Amino acid sequence: MGPMEHPYRHEFKYLCSSAELAVLRVRLFGLMQPDSHAGTDGMYRIRSLYFDDCQDTCLRENEAGTDPREKFRIRIYNGSRERISLELKRKERGMTRKRSCRLTEEQCRILMEGRIPDLTPEAPALLHRLCLLMRTRLMAPRVIVEYDRVPYVYPLGNVRITMDENISSSSRTDLFLEEQIPLRPVLAAGQQILEVKYDEYLPDQIYRTLQPGHLRPTAFSKYYLCRRFHL
Repeated sequence: MGPMEHPYRHEFKYLCSSAELAVLRVRLFGLMQPDSHAGTDGMYRIRSLYFDDCQDTCLRENEAGTDPREKFRIRIYNGSRERISLELKRKERGMTRKRSCRLTEEQCRILMEGRIPDLTPEAPALLHRLCLLMRTRLMAPRVIVEYDRVPYVYPLGNVRITMDENISSSSRTDLFLEEQIPLRPVLAAGQQILEVKYDEYLPDQIYRTLQPGHLRPTAFSKYYLCRRFHL
């Protein structure tokens, strides 16, 4: 399957307590719809395997707020191997864009080992690019990031609000596709992350519901937090 490229979007992140998220869930009920991919409990689990080069460029650029900056990751949902995606996330001028393509389980396992799979000319350009960086900059798997996500969507403005709980990290990149892996929480007990994403505008009713002025914005990514506090 060929790569998918999404347009640049606004993205804001806030540190929240579990109690604040519980209040927001009540406020959003009836205003926004749960994401169709969420389970009956309104949640799904995300596990990502992040790559960085031999100089930890991605980590250093996030800490310094470098603009633009990019990160490669492999992502699965709810521990399933049925859909494995390679993603490149780019942040530029306060906005983000994601490109993605599908991986086979075999390709994923080879990349997990820090090796380069055999590629045909028809392989996705995104995978070719990662493999080039693995050859030239010694890009390799660095950390696993895992968390539970409660997602809400709103069609006007293509708004997506996610509540990410139980954010944890693991350095056991070789276990990425296993059902159970050793994990370490990276935030204080009861602390979670709220993400607000939209295209051109955030509708007033959602802005008023969120009351973002009372939240604590954060510039650090989950990758940064997990690299700093991984096992």
